[in-house]
Amino acid sequence: MDIQTVGIIGAGTMGNGIAQACAVVGIPVVMVDITEEALQKGLATIAGSLDRLIKKEKLTPAEKDKALALIRTSTRYEDLGVAELVIEAATENLPVKIKILQQADALLPAGTIIASNTSSISITKLAAATGRADRFIGMHFFNPVPMMALVEVISGLQTSAATHDAVKALAQRLGKTPISVKNAPGFVVNRILIPMINEAFFVLAEGTASAEDIDEGMKLGCNQPIGPLALADMVGLDVCLAVMEVYLAEFGDPKYRPCPLLREMVAAGRLGRKTKSGVYSY
Repeated sequence: MDIQTVGIIGAGTMGNGIAQACAVVGIPVVMVDITEEALQKGLATIAGSLDRLIKKEKLTPAEKDKALALIRTSTRYEDLGVAELVIEAATENLPVKIKILQQADALLPAGTIIASNTSSISITKLAAATGRADRFIGMHFFNPVPMMALVEVISGLQTSAATHDAVKALAQRLGKTPISVKNAPGFVVNRILIPMINEAFFVLAEGTASAEDIDEGMKLGCNQPIGPLALADMVGLDVCLAVMEVYLAEFGDPKYRPCPLLREMVAAGRLGRKTKSGVYSY
């Protein structure tokens, strides 16, 4: 399948980032959210991101205008019908995703591929909520989408080879490097990354080292660009906790037990950069 137009459900951080990635390479986008306010906020974020690329001389003002002109917004799922691929980029919550996917599935043409940008939820389970399991796939972008090169292309139990190949080809058109992944909790990157972050919270809680020294140790000792605790603040402590809870439930292995300190900080509302307070203050 040749994907000419992409639909995106969700105008938040991931959704507007995916929209930008598509538009800058000339792919028309329909971005849907529940309110006009959310859509305008998403467009403003894209415009700001493109302005930063102009300042870095990686984009011209004319190219910015052309990209923005390719992004159409709507509060109606019906308007996604023009897209050959629809990417769900809603919050990382199973009931919410299933509700959205069922609504989209009921309205989209039979041949449309649906992808989820989930970072941890089973693609097979999500696919089962639709009537097109063979045309359902995971397409996990990384934040910030315009800058990060990787896309995990995750096949569920019933995902067809044609669906996989079409989505992989699209990722390459976006200038990304796709890796093919079989469905499993956390897939590849987050399966390794989030437990590492969780372990850093255990080390912090035990008083083995300060947050600053833990992060400095991992940066200098493992050549990581950012320490695990600072990264947790960037990702969101609530997101890290939610992913660990998915792993614990899916694997039933106590090694995925969330650190009590992580739970406590989330309960206190210290979620990281988005609340100006997490492991560090912002």
